[in-house]
Amino acid sequence: MPESWSLRPATQADGVFLGDMVVEAANWRPGAPRPRHEVLADPDHSRYLAGWMRPGDVGFVAVAGAELIGAAWYRTLPRTDPGFGYVGTGVPELIIGVKAMWRSHGVGRALLRRLCDAAHAEGRARICLSVERGNFAQVLYRTEGFAVTRSGIGRDTMVKRLG
Repeated sequence: MPESWSLRPATQADGVFLGDMVVEAANWRPGAPRPRHEVLADPDHSRYLAGWMRPGDVGFVAVAGAELIGAAWYRTLPRTDPGFGYVGTGVPELIIGVKAMWRSHGVGRALLRRLCDAAHAEGRARICLSVERGNFAQVLYRTEGFAVTRSGIGRDTMVKRLG
């Protein structure tokens, strides 16, 4: 494993890798992972990728040497097609995924901070996400200023005020 990694802005060409990171995020539990094709065929997940990069899509990719190791991005989804963590019109919902062997190395935290900084620089007041209960990433989100605003069946919506 390389000792260093860096972040760069996501581009339209990163769409396939973002799909990989949706699959990583969906398969956070230990055990038998859901196959890639199954995760990406699910409209609950595909809405975060369809037509990447649309106007308003912002993201960052973590890179170690030539290897892509994680990504975080946000989309502003319409009320008519909300994501898991939808909280309101104009509030972007973020998605984050980090390859398993790179978790707990600060990659997710760096991606999250960079994405929140970008949202703030764009003039966004809040950013939201959805996380399944029991997911270890909840601790990361709380320490980065996200708070639970709605609890659903097995998952929580979290929001961070920017600025």
